[in-house]
Amino acid sequence: MADEELARERDYVAGLYARLDQLRAEAEAELTVVRRENVGGNHQSRSERDAFARAYEDRIHQLREVGERLAFGRLELIDPDDDGSRLRYIGRIGLRDENLEPLLLDWRAPQARAFYQATAATPLGARARRHLTTRGREVVRIEDEVFDSALLDEEGTQLQGEGALLAALSAQRTGQMHDIVSTIQAEQDRVIRSELGGVLVVQGGPGTGKTAVALHRAAYLLYTYRERLGSSGVLVVGPSPAFLQYINAVLPSLGETGVVLSSLGQLYPGVDALDEDAPAVAALKGSAEMAALVRRAVRSRQRVPEEAIPLEINGEKLLLEPALIAEAMAKARESGKPYNEGRVQFVKNVLAQLTRQLAEQLRRRGSTVDDSDLAYLREDIRTAYDVRVALNTAWLPLTPEKLVEDLYARPQWLATITGHWSKAKRELLRRERGSAFTVSDVPLLDEAAELLGEYDPGNAAARRAEKAQRKRDLENAKNAIRNMDVAGMVSAEAVVAGFEESTVRLTTAERAASDRTWTYGHIVVDEAQELSPMQWRVLLRKSPLRSFTIVGDVAQASSAASSTSWSSTLQPLIGENWRLEELTVNYRTPSQIVDAAERVAHASGLTVTRSRSVRTTEWPVTARPSVSEASLLADAAAEASEMAAAGGTVAVIAPVSLIPSLTPVLTDAFGSAVGVGVAGLSRSVALLEPAEAKGLEFDSVVVVSPAGIVAENTRGASALYVAMTRPTQRLTLLLAPGEEPPVGL
Repeated sequence: MADEELARERDYVAGLYARLDQLRAEAEAELTVVRRENVGGNHQSRSERDAFARAYEDRIHQLREVGERLAFGRLELIDPDDDGSRLRYIGRIGLRDENLEPLLLDWRAPQARAFYQATAATPLGARARRHLTTRGREVVRIEDEVFDSALLDEEGTQLQGEGALLAALSAQRTGQMHDIVSTIQAEQDRVIRSELGGVLVVQGGPGTGKTAVALHRAAYLLYTYRERLGSSGVLVVGPSPAFLQYINAVLPSLGETGVVLSSLGQLYPGVDALDEDAPAVAALKGSAEMAALVRRAVRSRQRVPEEAIPLEINGEKLLLEPALIAEAMAKARESGKPYNEGRVQFVKNVLAQLTRQLAEQLRRRGSTVDDSDLAYLREDIRTAYDVRVALNTAWLPLTPEKLVEDLYARPQWLATITGHWSKAKRELLRRERGSAFTVSDVPLLDEAAELLGEYDPGNAAARRAEKAQRKRDLENAKNAIRNMDVAGMVSAEAVVAGFEESTVRLTTAERAASDRTWTYGHIVVDEAQELSPMQWRVLLRKSPLRSFTIVGDVAQASSAASSTSWSSTLQPLIGENWRLEELTVNYRTPSQIVDAAERVAHASGLTVTRSRSVRTTEWPVTARPSVSEASLLADAAAEASEMAAAGGTVAVIAPVSLIPSLTPVLTDAFGSAVGVGVAGLSRSVALLEPAEAKGLEFDSVVVVSPAGIVAENTRGASALYVAMTRPTQRLTLLLAPGEEPPVGL
């Protein structure tokens, strides 16, 4: 009977893939017809053709991106659906047959809620939930969870053993985050479907599915609030490029590709910072006082000369008085415009005064100067070398990069705007001109850009006009779609894209990535406990509506500028306008590892959210001493080899100081199967420092020298807690010579 049920599901899923292929073929055929359509020289007709072509291209892309696991679940309902069926299949996207009858329900649709939230106590209209496990396009296993006991007596019902969630968790980990759409549980689903507005903080320990919740929430919000978020997008911020590589395939697999992924080092267009500053430097750059410093730095670049400046304009001599410059500066500041835009007003004010001054001087000498001559005099003054030097000396146009570089490379100037700082504190910022920007520099660049404004004010005006026009076009397109009753066939974005006279068509993500002033409809921040106050300022500017999902674990805060309290972090930024949800069920980490890690964390004074692990494995947590440095390295290779032989991915997590010594030893043992740092994520064995391991998971983990990890990190206990909570199966700690096991273990 089980074989019959399996065959039945295989036939149904094969039919879904056939329908998927048919829809893709139809879309490709329609696209070919549209592209060949001759619409003549009418611009509007060409635009409409291009808009429909874009719609078909987007649909084809979506259908191609589905890949494996088109369908992953089925609900058997108490009452039949509108079409008379009691079976409701759940998958990545929605599909209908030629008669528009539903074949597959999108997992984000409200009707799919029971698949995630139903229990025997609260079945939500469902009698049973079936999980479909597929390989490629074929169903290889089915598993039922029965809510209605009467169903057990009916012919054809099967009840398998281990639940789908535990089966997924026991599966070996790969280099990319597992697709866990079908295993989201009620606690997580409540958070995923929480209302869009406001600031939602999701706190949870390792293994509670925080990252999965964050990514599924991004996909859910885009689906549910498509009209609002379609043009503004959702920004997902992760702690590092390694983290982004790890999750990159998850969102497309959930049916969404319109999400902007960014690391903290990529939040400023044109900069992809990878290097981290020393802890003390990062803490200073990340502190809130740097915002005031950047503001003083910008203001200090506006200087009134102490004496009058002699000017020569085509043989005529003028004096530029300090009072004239001071008055022009004051008027420009009153406008409230950013520095570079204010400079334009300042220059206009000075040129106007000098033009009057020169005209009066010429008239006194007997020359006839009427109003029509003033424009020529003004141009002569504007282009005069002396005038350009004087104006730039008083108010020099600046780029954010130039300002931040000067802060680091000009100690005398820094001293003039940090009189209350110690010399040692200023030395933390000292850096040679031309050095690469670090992750901690990115928020300073953004802060400077906010105060400076566009370096080319003309370009800024053009961009404002372009944004205003685009907003009008979107409104018009939405009205047209409603009037033509083609909702769902074409989006307002696609129609507007068809009107744009550009050979390069940019997606929302591409436009957002190139525009520093872009504001998002929603921002998801993972590992949010690591953000500094300056990094939070960047994100708040990118979300004026204050619509955030903030995910993290304060016990894992490890960077020098991070916070260990959500209240202390958010109170200065948004006051009390945030709500907290906690994830308390650990789906990833075996109970023996959870218990050991939490004991060590508590013994070190960390505030840990207690979690309940739903699984255990056969391997106890062990701490083994080594007799020498050479033995420690050899023991690490031997332990990793034993773990690798058992199957799955292995991580060796060690202090930074031991990475160079461990690399050749592990390379000798594993050859090309071992990778160091980010490269290790695509290999079966990865050698990582604790910071690189944050947010990742492996089947087995060897932690080398726990005391060394604690000693090397600013928040060493947090770094060790992170390292200990990465495995899903097995954990071994190797102690250096003379090293005691961690307190609490």
